[in-house]
Amino acid sequence: MRLAQRRLTRHGATILTPSRIIIAGAGIGGLTAALALARRGFRVVVLEQAERLEETGAGIQLSPNASRTLIDLGLEERLRPQVIEPAGLRVLNGETGREIVRVPLGKAAAARYGAPYWVIHRGDLQAALVGAAAQQLDISIKLGLHVDDVAVHPNGITVMSHGRSGVADEHGNALIAADGLWSTARARFGYGGAPRFAGRVAWRALVRAKDVSPQLSEPLVQLWLGRGAHIVHYPVKGGSVINVVVIMDDTWNAPGWSEPATRVDLLPRLSTRDWTPQALSLLSAPDAWLKWALFDRRPILRAAAGPVALLGDAAHPMLPYLAQGAAMAIEDAAVAARCLAQTPNDPAAAFRSYWRSRRRRAWKAQRLAARNGARYHLSGVRAMLRNVAMRTLGGARLLHHYDWLYGWQPPA
Repeated sequence: MRLAQRRLTRHGATILTPSRIIIAGAGIGGLTAALALARRGFRVVVLEQAERLEETGAGIQLSPNASRTLIDLGLEERLRPQVIEPAGLRVLNGETGREIVRVPLGKAAAARYGAPYWVIHRGDLQAALVGAAAQQLDISIKLGLHVDDVAVHPNGITVMSHGRSGVADEHGNALIAADGLWSTARARFGYGGAPRFAGRVAWRALVRAKDVSPQLSEPLVQLWLGRGAHIVHYPVKGGSVINVVVIMDDTWNAPGWSEPATRVDLLPRLSTRDWTPQALSLLSAPDAWLKWALFDRRPILRAAAGPVALLGDAAHPMLPYLAQGAAMAIEDAAVAARCLAQTPNDPAAAFRSYWRSRRRRAWKAQRLAARNGARYHLSGVRAMLRNVAMRTLGGARLLHHYDWLYGWQPPA
């Protein structure tokens, strides 16, 4: 393993010390980057504005392009008890309940791509990342600090932040901003506008597997397509709980991660004429829901400037219709760490190489996610034609359309 070092001169002697990388954000992308960098000999400081890292959020699909990187980082043993390896993606007609197509995953995906397709609760994934980071002496996570600005100087960078105890400065060689959709660091690159409301609202809930019919708790990712809305559900937490997400056209656009709601708020928005009783029974099972408005941003040309780079949603936020938000951040982390390890004394060059490697793939994923969102909510003749096309193509050929996505390997 190549040790990331920088040269210092002290009392006439040249000594080597590990390069110090600052990461803004302790989400999935930031923590994955920290682990990948520590494995390559860097010292890492992660600054997170939350006072504590809570196990919150919805389920996450970790396609082979993401699980491969997590396994390479030595996380498989931590993740295995929490993940489910779904046998397939089952696409259903929300109005009739009939299966449109079934895409093989499970053993078929693992054999084809050399890594498994997993689903997991976001909190379980974050807990595994935090646990692995806690065992790394070269990773320090500092909570309750909001990053305000970064100053670049000949000897590196200074990151200014504030928290309950006042202001703080962190000195390092480079900054990776993994501070999400509402990134403050993004303005440094000339993209200071607010995220755009996407005209959709997502509702999420957890329901015990024993409280729904066996068909609804199968080890599958199940996708129901309906008029102006779609439903995704799959088991998490070892199969004991079903993660349910409903995304529908709406005008409510409050910012933030979530707002409490109930089934009384949700169910009247879904007509019994458009949705089969089986789908509605699933949505009736949990009483407590959380809802959040979906926002996105236009693709950007530049996500690296000198010793500063954006990662994950800060660089290329993904609408959820391709299930690649977490996966793209994990890929970013692997590539950024590799590029920094190749030129540890020139982070600006490393970040230029990182973004050249990532931009076209990220743009393509953003574009196809938005296109899927339009397809999912079709109605009438257009929905019928969509269903016929998927059924005719078949599950195996549909999976092969995603070879470019799931077969990704970190560049040499």
